[in-house]
Amino acid sequence: MTGEPGPRESQTTGVRRFVIGAHAFEAPRLEPALYIVSTPIGNLGDMTVRGLETLAGADLIACEDTRVTATLLQRFALKTPMLAYHEHNAQKQRPKILQALEEGKAIALVSDAGTPLVSDPGYRLVRDVVEAGYRVVPIPGASSPLAALVGAGLPSDTVCFAGFLPQKAGQRGKRLGELRNVPATLVFFESPHRLPDALIAMAETLGGEREAAVAREITKRFETFERGSLSDLADRFAGRSVKGEIVVVVGPPPEERPDASDADRLLAEALKTMKPAAAAKHVAELTGLDRKSLYAKTLALKGGEETS
Repeated sequence: MTGEPGPRESQTTGVRRFVIGAHAFEAPRLEPALYIVSTPIGNLGDMTVRGLETLAGADLIACEDTRVTATLLQRFALKTPMLAYHEHNAQKQRPKILQALEEGKAIALVSDAGTPLVSDPGYRLVRDVVEAGYRVVPIPGASSPLAALVGAGLPSDTVCFAGFLPQKAGQRGKRLGELRNVPATLVFFESPHRLPDALIAMAETLGGEREAAVAREITKRFETFERGSLSDLADRFAGRSVKGEIVVVVGPPPEERPDASDADRLLAEALKTMKPAAAAKHVAELTGLDRKSLYAKTLALKGGEETS
C-alpha cells in the first residue's frame, strides 16, 4: 500500500481517486442507484477496476462487516463512508439506504467476499429498491460458486446452486432427497467442521458413484481441488480436520437407460419409422443391449426377412 491518502475529491470536477500499486486513478461520480459490487473471495488482486471505480465514486458503501471491507478499502486507498448492513440489522438499515437513494445518492452494496446476494440477505434490499423505483446496477466480479464450478471438471451446461445444507441430519437428508434427481450439476457451500458428515450424507442420498469435487481456499495461497466419486471423497475426508472456505460440486445423476424389458416396446415404436437394421441400432444405443439380438427381434416382429 502506498502513502497516497485518497480518495481525494476535486472541488471543481467532483472526481475521486483510488490507488492500484503506486498508481492513482480517477473515478467519476456515479448516478444515483444501488450498485451490487463483487469483491475478492481471497486474493485482493481479483478486485476489478470497474468495482474500484464504483467504490470510489459511491457516496456510501453498505457492507456485511465494516472491518472486512475496511481492509479492502485501505488496500486501494479508498475512504468512502461505510454503513453496516447484514442479516441482524437489515430491517433497521434498509430505510436508511432507501432514504439515501431518495436524496439522489449512489450506494454500493458489498459482502465480505464474492458477489452480494449469494447466500446473504441482500436480495431483500434489492427487492425494496426495485419496488421503490430506483435503479439496481450489478458490478460483476469474483464468485466462489463459479470459480469452483469451472475448476471442478464437471458438466457446467446446467447448474443448480443449493447454498448451505441444513445443519441437522434429518433436515439435511430431506433436502438432499429433494435434489437427488435434479438433472444438473449441484453446487453447495459447506463449513470445514461439517464437511465430513455432509459428504457421507451426499454419498448415501445422491449416490456414492456420482462424480464430485471439493474446492477449498479458492484464489488463496493454499487453494486445492480434490476430485473423485462422492464415496471416495467421503472416505478421504472422514475424521480429517480441514480449514478454509469450502465449495462442494457434485456432477449430475447418471441417465437412466431403458432395460431389456423395454426392448420389445422400443423396437415396435422404432419400426414405425425405421427399417429393422436401423431400429435395432437405435434401440441398442438406448439400452446398451446386443445389436444382433435386437435385430433378430425386429425380424420376428416384422414376420420375416428385411426387405429393401
